[in-house]
Amino acid sequence: MSEQLRKLVVGTFSSLGFLCIISGVAMPNIVKIENNTVVKLSVSQKQVTSVKNNEIKLATLKLEIGQILSTDSHDYLANPNDIEESIIKRLKLDTSLVNTNEVGSYVYTITYNKKIYNGTIVIVPKELPKIDNITLKQLSFEVNSELPKDIKSYIVDDLPEEVLSAIRLDLSNVNPYIPGKYLYSISYNRNLYTNTITIYEPKLPKTNDETEKTN
Repeated sequence: MSEQLRKLVVGTFSSLGFLCIISGVAMPNIVKIENNTVVKLSVSQKQVTSVKNNEIKLATLKLEIGQILSTDSHDYLANPNDIEESIIKRLKLDTSLVNTNEVGSYVYTITYNKKIYNGTIVIVPKELPKIDNITLKQLSFEVNSELPKDIKSYIVDDLPEEVLSAIRLDLSNVNPYIPGKYLYSISYNRNLYTNTITIYEPKLPKTNDETEKTN
């Protein structure tokens, strides 16, 4: 082998060895970079629209006496979120049998596609102001007198109109045609108060004989 050829072979192998060394040093760093790289995946969730069953269920409502009834069918549904708005708008409400001025239980109806659904509205007494005590008057009336109908005639206290309108007067035990002492009562907010009414005979004017005897 000539000297020139030998140098060429040695140079070639030297270059290959250098390349191998460089590759050996660089590969771990490349692997390290790949291992430390965090790949973020964007996951998109498709929003699923909840399916409404459109089953009509009516609520049982409780209202105070005198309260105004709603005319919106939506307010009478027990499950409005389960019914499509387009169906709610087509519901026909009927509260004609409900008397909001009298305590009791009443039926209302909602009609849809010729099918009638029945619900209940309960009218309850209005919550009254709390009164610790009510003082009644002790009264006297001449026989055959007409007893007062105004509740204020029987009560000592100065009470608001809201309370007076809720008081119930009971004169059933009083006979204004027969002299005597009778018990009367009033009731308010489940409390009973009593006092007496005296029915008396009028004093007759003295006759001439009685006047002469006195003289």
